[in-house]
Amino acid sequence: MKGMLAVLLSIALTAICWGVYGPVLHEGQHGMGAMINGQHVSSMWRPFTCVGLAYFVIAVVVPAVLLRSRGEAGKWTVTGTIWSLAAGVAGALGALGIIMAFKNQGNPIYVMPLVFGGAPVVNTFFTMYLNRSYKEAGPLFFAGLILVVTGAVVVLVFKPGSARASAELTPTQLMQVASWVTVTALSWGVYGPVLHKGQTAMQGSRLRPLVCVGLAYFLIAVILPLSVMAATPEPGTWTNISGTAWSLAGGAAGAIGALGIILAFNFGGKPVYVMPLVFGGAPVVNTLTTMLTKGNFNSVNPVFYAGLIIVAVGAVTVLIFAPKGGHKPAPAPTPPPEPVAAH
Repeated sequence: MKGMLAVLLSIALTAICWGVYGPVLHEGQHGMGAMINGQHVSSMWRPFTCVGLAYFVIAVVVPAVLLRSRGEAGKWTVTGTIWSLAAGVAGALGALGIIMAFKNQGNPIYVMPLVFGGAPVVNTFFTMYLNRSYKEAGPLFFAGLILVVTGAVVVLVFKPGSARASAELTPTQLMQVASWVTVTALSWGVYGPVLHKGQTAMQGSRLRPLVCVGLAYFLIAVILPLSVMAATPEPGTWTNISGTAWSLAGGAAGAIGALGIILAFNFGGKPVYVMPLVFGGAPVVNTLTTMLTKGNFNSVNPVFYAGLIIVAVGAVTVLIFAPKGGHKPAPAPTPPPEPVAAH
């Protein structure tokens, strides 16, 4: 019971951090933008770089210091390093997808619920593929999964100010937002199972996989964007303290959320239900955070709250009826050879 409580607290940590991630990053992206011909253009590569820098500090520097000074159970392995780096690549590509969706006028209040509605579907089927556990998934598990997705869609349709936000998008922008949302849902959907394999291969280590995630972010979200901006400058500024601070805060939220995932796995949680619970709780936090910053609580449709309840009910159903992926029975011991009779 104590182990499950630790898993749920770790899931809550990630849901909160990833729930505020979108609105915070959106503020930073806007603040680091520039006015061109009387129209504000949001920055793309600068906030992405800030996300990578925050990950580098929280997911590389701090764990490296702790590993050197205190040590930790587990060990570095080639397989674990590869899987953990792959998880970091998936996370960074997902972060880029969010930024690109915002760049094309997407709004956190519906972009993030769409991501968090699609990612658990990808996560669940990818996990079952890795574990070959399709046959263990019962109808109630799939019903819970459908509830999570349905609730996310209801939150999207009946979100405060939804008509105004949708009217701002041209068909081209709508297609681009949908495409980048899909990229993020796919990337973040495989993130948990891949990270779990890395952590398992490192014998349950918590800090080593986190370091690998941070290194992948540093490569994709710092080295890459700085190289692109050196070759092709983009509109925007580094001097907007507010925009930089918001972008760094978005990266910090993402990195702390990644640590929460690792802790959940370390306490015995499984990707097949840890990630759907995270993706079930995060859109609720995201939407409430967006509503709080925009001050539009008074324009909420009651069906919107019903959608939040559906997400919560679906997440609990997924937790209870998730495939457990039990261990295969150990092979029967081989009987000792019969003694050879002496002649």
